[in-house]
Amino acid sequence: MSDVTTRTAVRGFRISDYFALLKPRVMSLVVFTAAIGMLAAPGSLSLPAMAAVIFLVALGGGASGALNMWWDADIDALMRRTMSRPVPVGRVTPSEARNLGLALSLFSVVGLGLVSNLAAAALLAFTIFFYVVIYTMWLKRTTPWNIVIGGAAGAFPPMIGWVAVTGSISIEAFLLFGLIFMWTPPHFWSLSLFMNNDYERARVPMLTVTHGRRETRRQILIYTFVLAAISMFVAFTSIGGPVYFLGAFVLNLVFITGAVRLRARGEAEAGADNFAMERRFFKLSLLYLFVLFFAVLLEVFLRQAGLVLSFWPVLV
Repeated sequence: MSDVTTRTAVRGFRISDYFALLKPRVMSLVVFTAAIGMLAAPGSLSLPAMAAVIFLVALGGGASGALNMWWDADIDALMRRTMSRPVPVGRVTPSEARNLGLALSLFSVVGLGLVSNLAAAALLAFTIFFYVVIYTMWLKRTTPWNIVIGGAAGAFPPMIGWVAVTGSISIEAFLLFGLIFMWTPPHFWSLSLFMNNDYERARVPMLTVTHGRRETRRQILIYTFVLAAISMFVAFTSIGGPVYFLGAFVLNLVFITGAVRLRARGEAEAGADNFAMERRFFKLSLLYLFVLFFAVLLEVFLRQAGLVLSFWPVLV
């Protein structure tokens, strides 16, 4: 291999490592929910401004991911799910991850303030701070309710998108926040049910570690019912409608059924690492959130096309 080819390969390899620091899977969820928050908001931005907002919010999410990987390198090295990340394996140094996260944080917050408004920029800054300092540095290692409180960080993107358009927060923005906030515990607790050994090894006090799988299943059911109530309330707001109502109703029936079955599952049935049901519920939770937000987006398109049922009651 020539020197030029070698340098190209190394450069490409390094770029992929830096991109991995941004947690692209998480970033995709950030982009998706922020875009829907922006589209559902009353008012509008030009297409270039919308693209810039989405790009900057994505960078902010990526900055949080890089700072998270910098701080959690010791934990990541002990967990099968994370041990191949760039920092634990040594392809990126902790200081490089930290510096990238700080640089992207500053760029995304300042850029969002220039492109949209100071309120959206301040909310993005608070989101990064909350995820890195409150969740990563404090809650994750100290309390089994880390996911419950820390879930707020992942719930802010649709609110940021809304504020970028309107400059203010309304009940609809809070409800979009609430959907993700209440969805996060069932989603991550179902993951911890079949990844519990990893959390024990890394000494992360997930609920499955501190209270056991039985209590975790009970909490999943409780939060699922609360999530269902919030999601159905959204149907009667300015961002909901009959199509959303039907989609949310079916989704909640399926999701609640899954949570009830998960709650009834005994430890003996889940023995020998047979966590197929838990894995299915985890995947179902991903589908649940995607379809729910897509239903909000569909209602937006229907309104823009003038295809709204005039008798549909809007409470807020």
